[in-house]
Amino acid sequence: MPSPRVPRVPVEERLFSLVLALLATETGLTKTEILSTVQGYRQRWSSDDNAALERQFERDKDDIRELGVPLETIEEPGSSGNNQNLRYRIPRGAYELPDDISFSSEETALLTLAAMVWREGTLSGESRRALLKLRSLGGTAPVPELDYVPRIRSRDDAFDPLRTALDRSVVVRFAYLKPGEQAPRPRRVLPYALVQFQGRWMCSAIDQESGGRRTFLLSRIVGAVSLTAEVVERPADATAERALADLEELWEKQTAVVLVDPASDAETRLLKRRGTTRSDDGALTVHWSDRHLLADELASFGPEVEVRSPETIRALVRGRLETLVTDHEGSPRG
Repeated sequence: MPSPRVPRVPVEERLFSLVLALLATETGLTKTEILSTVQGYRQRWSSDDNAALERQFERDKDDIRELGVPLETIEEPGSSGNNQNLRYRIPRGAYELPDDISFSSEETALLTLAAMVWREGTLSGESRRALLKLRSLGGTAPVPELDYVPRIRSRDDAFDPLRTALDRSVVVRFAYLKPGEQAPRPRRVLPYALVQFQGRWMCSAIDQESGGRRTFLLSRIVGAVSLTAEVVERPADATAERALADLEELWEKQTAVVLVDPASDAETRLLKRRGTTRSDDGALTVHWSDRHLLADELASFGPEVEVRSPETIRALVRGRLETLVTDHEGSPRG
């Protein structure tokens, strides 16, 4: 007769139960006590073989430490070196909020909502850390107005592995397809910042072949990002603040002058862009950090926009419009 199916416990629930159990003990719990009693482990506990469950526990320990939980290991007196007698606990004083910080039930609910919004998105690691902390500190107060919870899913699969590479200071490899190139080129870089600029995620990194600093648009990374075993110390000035400052400086000095049809969608949208100015003759000066992204945007307005300068942007927009015309002329008519 087949053994009954063990109900699956979500990983978030298992980690949450583990944190609560380790917070509730002052003397600590042994591995056997944890695996035989804590939700998510006890369902699979056996009096015979628990090797797979023990490996799961080892991974979970690493996960909650990465989430910022101060997990302590205590050796039993006289049992040095015996891993089976090790005791685990989370000291409340190192994990609880400071005494001068507290949240109302509504504030806690809003913080929980903010984390839940991103739980499937690009900030999934940070959201898991926030949700785990809020829940273990009692952050479960319901607010009826928050019954609808939006979710934001990242379209950039490269974010999570790059975030991991940042945490470990390791070199990564990926294929990168620049606009205008026929095939992606392999890259080997040390990431030092993941930043969002002008609504797009970018990775600032040090090229391991040339030593130069490069910025990569995550949406242009093709295929998987591979983490290597190469650990490299980042320069002191290789920070997210420096990356954003460099992008801002580039955006500030690069401009394009365009003519737009009055009262058109192009005029409305381009005037709302940060930093856009209008000259006496009605032309708009817009800032940009990536010429191909700007060309895509301007070409989307069709005949409502005419690029006056620089010629590089003018040529890119013209090329996109010519391609559009060619594609439509070659398509069958219905």
